[in-house]
Formats: sequence, structure tokens, C-alpha cells
Amino acid sequence: MFYSCHPLRRFCLQNINNKGYQQQSESKREREELMGLTVRAPRPVSFGPPLYLQLRRFPSKHIGIRSLLFRYGGQNILPRSLNMKFSSCVSAAKATSSSITAAATGAAAGGEDTTTSSEVEEMREIKDKCRQWKWKGRYAINYFVSLSDPPLSSSNPKPKPPLLLVHGFGASILHWRRNIRTLSQNYTVYAIDLLGFGASEKPTGFSYTMEKWAQLILDFLDEIVQKPTVLIGNSVGSLACVIAASESNNKALVGGLVLLNCAGGMNNKAIVDDWRIKLLLPLLWFFDFLLKQRRIASAIFERVKQRDTIRNALLAVYGNKESVDKELVEIIMEPTCDPGALDAFVSIVTGPPGPNPMQLISRISDIPLLVLWGDQDPFTPLDGPLGKYFASLPSQLPPNANANANVSFFVLPGVGHCPHDDRPELVHERLLPWLDHLSI
Repeated sequence: MFYSCHPLRRFCLQNINNKGYQQQSESKREREELMGLTVRAPRPVSFGPPLYLQLRRFPSKHIGIRSLLFRYGGQNILPRSLNMKFSSCVSAAKATSSSITAAATGAAAGGEDTTTSSEVEEMREIKDKCRQWKWKGRYAINYFVSLSDPPLSSSNPKPKPPLLLVHGFGASILHWRRNIRTLSQNYTVYAIDLLGFGASEKPTGFSYTMEKWAQLILDFLDEIVQKPTVLIGNSVGSLACVIAASESNNKALVGGLVLLNCAGGMNNKAIVDDWRIKLLLPLLWFFDFLLKQRRIASAIFERVKQRDTIRNALLAVYGNKESVDKELVEIIMEPTCDPGALDAFVSIVTGPPGPNPMQLISRISDIPLLVLWGDQDPFTPLDGPLGKYFASLPSQLPPNANANANVSFFVLPGVGHCPHDDRPELVHERLLPWLDHLSI
């Protein structure tokens, strides 16, 4: 039997006998049960030879790799030495789990729902105005449009450009619920659910990359909008917009860029210059390995998409806790029940991070850029490499830069990773004047 040859188990059983906890007449099974050990499980999780142990389910409040693996099966428990190694990773696993649902939102800190009836009605109106577009004639993409004939501004007599809103990881069109009405008063507003998110298709076996999302944006501008457009993105949506602008053969498609706490990559393995990411890299690689095991990935995903998990993660990344409400939790949670949601989750988290935005900005120096950054963002912190880079951009403009190629950077105090939903009034305060003076 496995327990008799494995040194860790043999050591544990010997200690039991030495301390007198067992009588000679007790069976080997009874001795094992005192240590929480059983005979080798029929479906072991392999962490590399010779470890064929599984984690035993027991009550735990922790959200991390260990507690998620308990759901996978087996009644075994790791030996103390291995268990300690997993315990040391719990805190970091919490951060990883939070980053997976960074764009989601949940109930207020006190558990009180702050959603108003007008917000609920506005969300219903947004859903009613959504349409479907077939990308590449194959993939169903959900998008929103609020057509308007905005009046000409006295300070800028040119027609106002349309706007395209691009959400971040785990979010959707409805994450812009607190912005669409304000923006649509003077602009034609489009919003899109990226492939794999929201009500857009989640094709099984699709390999998600930042470059593919960028191409989706360019094709949408070319086929649907058909006008020079201002791209407004949050988190990975910002990065997708930057890539789209840098790869566009027809620069007339992108008339301006607005980045809200731009992400450094499709997942957390992107900004390797940040000591915080370097510290977590081994855990992130291990997490990728676990997600490539279908049963473990399914167990982790089931935990990640729970309301409490989403709520706790978003309370950690929102500066204004009152903006985290029940409706927002539903916005994030609902698409996770769609067919293909698990495949999208695994592909995005374990896939390549994509191009670094700091290497792309120089390619789009002729496009007006507005960067808004919440100073309470734990994922792309203001004092991190990415935050410092964007903060320094206005002072880096060459003397002969195009007058239209302005770069504006503003810090939003008390705001987290999703400024447009966290404190929309602060975003509008900076965004609307910038758009009004924009010349395309």
C-alpha cells in the first residue's frame, strides 16, 4: 500500500505508536484516521512526483488555492510540512483571486444595497438598446448604441465625435451604467462587450489575447461606427484601446484615447518590473498550472463567481464603498453562468499578458490622450511602474509635437481601479471638458 512506503506517512504513523495513542489491536485504517490520512484516492491531484496527496475538506474562511482545492475531492489532508507551504500562499492567492474579478462590483461594506430605482431603470434601458453584430461573420458580439444629434459647441464648432466605451476584465456594457446617460446628452455613445465577456459569445476553445480584442475594436469601428471615434477604456479595456490605436492602418478610425487606470497586460504577469509582481510570479505560475487541470479550474471558477467572493474582491479595489452594490454583483456574476465562461476564464488568466502599453504610446503620439488614475488602485498602483510612466507623460512630449497630440494626466483622489463606476462625477468633471475641446 502507498501509505507504507511513503516516508511522510510512515513517519506520521510511527509517531502515533511512539506516543501511545494507539493500541496494538487497532487496525491500520484506524491509525490513519487519527492523522486524517486515508488510502490513496482514486483521482489524485498530482503536484509532481512523488506527491499524490489531496487536501481534506474542513471548515475554513480562507479564500485561496488551498480552500478551493478542498472542493475538488478526496478526504486526505496534506502532511504538516506541505500544509504549511500552502498556508504561506493563502494571502497571495487571495490577491490573485481578487485580480481575476477586479472589474466586478458587489454590495456595500455594510451589506446595504445602494442601488436606486433610477439606476435599475437605466440598466433596463441600456439592455433594451443593445444589438448584436457578427464579428468575422462568426462570433456574436453584444453592443450598445445611443444615437443622438448633439449640438455644436460654441468653443468647438466641429461635429462631436462618437464615443466607444470598452470595459475591463470580468465586466460588461452595464459597468458603464453610471456614465452612459451623462455622455449621451452630447455624444453618440457606443459600448461593447468584448468576446468572452458580458452577453457576447464565449466560444469553446478560443485562445484569448489582447491583440484579438484590439482587432475586434478596429473591426467594430470600421464596420459599425464608420467615423473617427474616441476610445474610452478601463483596465484591460484601456490596453486594448491602446493596442488598437497603435495597430490601426487607418489612423482616422481613432480620434482620441481616454485611459482609466490602464492595465499593464491581460493578466497579472505583465508588469515584471514591479517588485510586487516579481514576488507573486512563482505563485501566479503555480496558479496557471492548477487552472490547466480541468477539475481544479472548475472548482476555482465556482468559488470565484460566488456573490460573496465578487463582493469582497471589489470592496478591496473600490475607493468609494457605496458604489459597490447588489446590482453590480449581478452584472458581473450573470455572464459567468454562460456556456464557455470557464474556458474564457482559464484562457485569459493563463494566457500571454500581451504588449506592454509603455512600449506602444510612442506609436500613437499624434492621437490626443487623456489619462485618469485612481490613487487607491491596488492592482495598477499610482506608485507602480505603469502609474509613474503615465504620470510622467505630459512632461515627455517633444518640443515639435503636434499641437493636437496633447497628453493630459489627472489623479483622482479616493478612487480605485474602476474610476468611471467608483466616482463617476470625478471622471465626468475631467472627461467632459477634454472632449469639448477635442479637435478631430
